[in-house]
Amino acid sequence: MVHIQDFVRAGLYEDEEAVLRDALRYLLRERPDLRIGLAIYRYETEGFSLSRAAALAGVSWAQMKQLLVERGVQLRLGPESMEEAEQEVETLRHHLGS
Repeated sequence: MVHIQDFVRAGLYEDEEAVLRDALRYLLRERPDLRIGLAIYRYETEGFSLSRAAALAGVSWAQMKQLLVERGVQLRLGPESMEEAEQEVETLRHHLGS
């Protein structure tokens, strides 16, 4: 069995937190279903906007909307604050390559 501390002791990572961050990044890159599940969770519980959830899930805004509908999640359309509106604009710019 491999332990997190083994990576640190071998000098491959600075500390255990770095191992976990790298492992989570890899896991989310390799498992799109987990990215989508996390995005849906954050949309429902942390007030993520639809565009932020889409960015986290690695899908388009329209695809994220469809995923939420398919899972019976109540949609919140439109930003609730100026900060959220600015985040949505920035996310859309990123996805559109502007």
